[in-house]
Amino acid sequence: MTRFFVTPEEMLPEFLVLTGENAKHAKVLRLKEGEEVLVCDGQGSECLCAVSDISEGQISLVVKHRQESQTEAAVRVSVYMAFPKGDKLEHVIQKATELGACEIVAFPSSRCVSRPDDKSLKKKLERWQKIAASAAEQSGRGAIPEVVVLPSYTEALKRATRADKAILFYENERAVTLKMSLQTGDYRTVSLLTGPEGGLEASEVERAKEAGMDICTLGKRILRCETAPLCALSAVMYHVGEF
Repeated sequence: MTRFFVTPEEMLPEFLVLTGENAKHAKVLRLKEGEEVLVCDGQGSECLCAVSDISEGQISLVVKHRQESQTEAAVRVSVYMAFPKGDKLEHVIQKATELGACEIVAFPSSRCVSRPDDKSLKKKLERWQKIAASAAEQSGRGAIPEVVVLPSYTEALKRATRADKAILFYENERAVTLKMSLQTGDYRTVSLLTGPEGGLEASEVERAKEAGMDICTLGKRILRCETAPLCALSAVMYHVGEF
């Protein structure tokens, strides 16, 4: 079923109107009066609607049923990724959205080659959020993950450790696996932190450990920086029963 995202303010009780890009998309799809569509507020609520009127620049809908989204994961997982080179972050945002992440957080670390300045970062952030929105629509999500940019590794640690289960992945860790970490404690929120192409400094890993994060391995092989967060996210979703 065709899915549209609107702002929470546009989710009126009985009638909705699609305008702008949504109206253009509806026109491309050749929606007809009486057809049913799903409209989501991007925060986990959705409603089943029927097209009641089609006019220039807008599509009018009648709300038939309202509910909480059935496609959101029971456990909220945040992906923390140090700035990678090129467009790798775009790939991670798209795929992490499809896999069910509730947010993607980017931050600088000691070995980051890419360090966007404030001017370019504003444009990048807009693009990244659009990628998340597009992926959420395509994959049938009821919520659009927020893309967040933090100014420092310190801020990333501070924010990540607010989760019930906070995990950092380190290629030199040998003893503690992700499975072992996920089997301990009760949690409804999880944060997964990975480094850039060159990995994290040993001192950064030590700081994360002191902050209370679990330090885990992702196996015997070293994964690329864009592979590691998606691998970890998939494993968490499997463990909590989403797959």
